[in-house]
Amino acid sequence: MFFEYPQLLWLMIVPALLGALYLFRELTGRRTSLNVASGKQWQSGGRTPLEVLRHLPELLRLAAMCLIVVCIARPRSSSQSERVDTEGIDIMLAMDVSTSMLARDFEPDRINAAKDIAMEFIAQRPSDRMGIVVFAGESYTQCPLTTDRATLINLMKELQTGLIDDGTAIGNGLATAVARLTDSDAKSRVVILLTDGENNSGEIAPETAAEIASTYGVRVYTIGVGANGSAPYPVMTPWGIEMQNLPVQLDEDLLRNIASITGGRYFRATDNTKLAEIYAEINKMEKTRVTVDNFPVYKELFLKYALWALALLLLELVLRFLFKKLP
Repeated sequence: MFFEYPQLLWLMIVPALLGALYLFRELTGRRTSLNVASGKQWQSGGRTPLEVLRHLPELLRLAAMCLIVVCIARPRSSSQSERVDTEGIDIMLAMDVSTSMLARDFEPDRINAAKDIAMEFIAQRPSDRMGIVVFAGESYTQCPLTTDRATLINLMKELQTGLIDDGTAIGNGLATAVARLTDSDAKSRVVILLTDGENNSGEIAPETAAEIASTYGVRVYTIGVGANGSAPYPVMTPWGIEMQNLPVQLDEDLLRNIASITGGRYFRATDNTKLAEIYAEINKMEKTRVTVDNFPVYKELFLKYALWALALLLLELVLRFLFKKLP
């Protein structure tokens, strides 16, 4: 606690002088007058309790005056507080859901590994708006930009192959993700495009979609998934589903070019650990801007002293009234 106007505490001299004056009058008055008709009070050993209590109203008044002086000096307390201004990033996750994402070079397979690691990435960025676009032979928006992490994660869990025509329309997937960011007013807009194949479907060329992203200031990070060489893939045969090693067909040059055009970066993931490291690296590169402004918070404390002063003055009035009624 501190006082805004500590110099006003000198006013405490006033109740001190009044108290001294009252004491002087009491002492001098008792030496020059005898207002009793007998010697009973001296015989009882001095003043009676009632006579002592007659001084209480004056003491209450002086105490109330001291409290009023404290109020005038404006007692306050202060504490440090902070205001956090967060400038988030808008991020669209463009996920390949073609049937080749069922390959088992990831645990348990590519699509489930990609979903699990993407959900961890979503959970680590609470201040950003994020959305999901899926593509195979065509593309659509699974979830528009939102800060609702629970909805995002639930919709990510629902991703699976076979919901749309098969193929790999990288250009369409990228263009759909960029379209979701064109109306964004965020200073940083990002697409994370994950695929395991070559562009073989769609009406929009991937380079064209990348140029559109560059025009709107959207940065694209591309992730190519798949082991080097070949990967086990479930194939339907007359005897049921069998695992066959099929060559990994990943157009790394295309993904590098998309990243280069938009000012992003290309990553290659060959297993779950590498994919998790890639998302962690993107998480570090695309930091949410947080500004912390420290400022003092003041609290006025005069009210409790004012209430105490009022209570003492009321008690003084009550006691003076009662003493006048006494014989």
